[in-house]
Amino acid sequence: MVLDKAAAVERRYEEIHRQLADPAITADPARLAALAREQAELSETVEAYRAYRTAQAELEGARQLADDDSEPELAELAEAEIARLEPEQEARLERLRILLLPKDPHDEKNVIVEIRAGTGGDEAGLFAADLFRMYTRWADVHGYKTDLMSHHETGIGGFKEVIFQVRGRGAYSQLKFESGVHRVQRVPVTEAQGRIHTSTATVAVLPEANEVDIQVSPEDVRIDVFRATGPGGQSVNTTDSAVRVTHLPTGIVVSCQDEKSQLQNRTKALAILRARLYQMEQERQAAERSEARRSQIGGGERSEKIRTYNFPQNRVTDHRVGKTVHRLGEVLNGDLDEFIEELAAAEQAERLGRDAAARVTDED
Repeated sequence: MVLDKAAAVERRYEEIHRQLADPAITADPARLAALAREQAELSETVEAYRAYRTAQAELEGARQLADDDSEPELAELAEAEIARLEPEQEARLERLRILLLPKDPHDEKNVIVEIRAGTGGDEAGLFAADLFRMYTRWADVHGYKTDLMSHHETGIGGFKEVIFQVRGRGAYSQLKFESGVHRVQRVPVTEAQGRIHTSTATVAVLPEANEVDIQVSPEDVRIDVFRATGPGGQSVNTTDSAVRVTHLPTGIVVSCQDEKSQLQNRTKALAILRARLYQMEQERQAAERSEARRSQIGGGERSEKIRTYNFPQNRVTDHRVGKTVHRLGEVLNGDLDEFIEELAAAEQAERLGRDAAARVTDED
């Protein structure tokens, strides 16, 4: 089954290769880009399949030599080669199985990240700012672009809410595990008596939805403009540049005032609105399929935590996979790779388990 699927992928890859040489295709930039993108997505699977076939031919040759009684010394060497190649082939087959698993259709998308202060007052707002810096630094290190879309400050360096975009191939595949309640335990700068305080911030990671994914009818939207407040240049407080978009069917309200241009604020607000509507549609479809799906961020309560950042113990613990590291400063400085890799591996194992269960059902 796995090899049949891999062979089908290789055939599609070769078909695309032929199409890319077709003058009719090269004259159509959109079609050319789509095919090139599909070919790039298939290339890893094709390379793995070809490596498997090459090694399989070597293994079959070694088995034939091992069965040849006329050359005992060669047969002995062949047995040693078989002992080396067989476990390597099992590993290659497992890698193919993983590569052929259905991919999350959102994985390649840009994302919109929304961070909100949860329980804990001013300290929660400061922690929201810490998380914002953590993600933007992670993005910088990995070559992703970030764009601040909207924010509401607390006045002491924290955020009630901050929304930003992360752009780059595979952004959602990397950051989707960050959705949930993040908990911090530390002595707050606002606490005079030195008591350890626990507070939370919620993170929602939404795949960016373009106009093809979500159609927003003009009659379903009310757009209000108002005068922006806060820092941002001379024109901020003298022009009606801020924009509030209200989606009438759902009641979703998005406000943006970070840009001096009303058009730029409107564009950002509509992008956030589309991402939220897209998320709602995905959740509705999941519910219709009777899949129990908790909301990404719960209610922001401490008991709903996915990760704890403990300052006194210099510890960060991800409660979903039970992983703990004692380098909190590095994590808050954007070093999230260890957690992302562990969570991706857990998701992969779960998908493999579902795939194996499905194969057993098909055989029955």
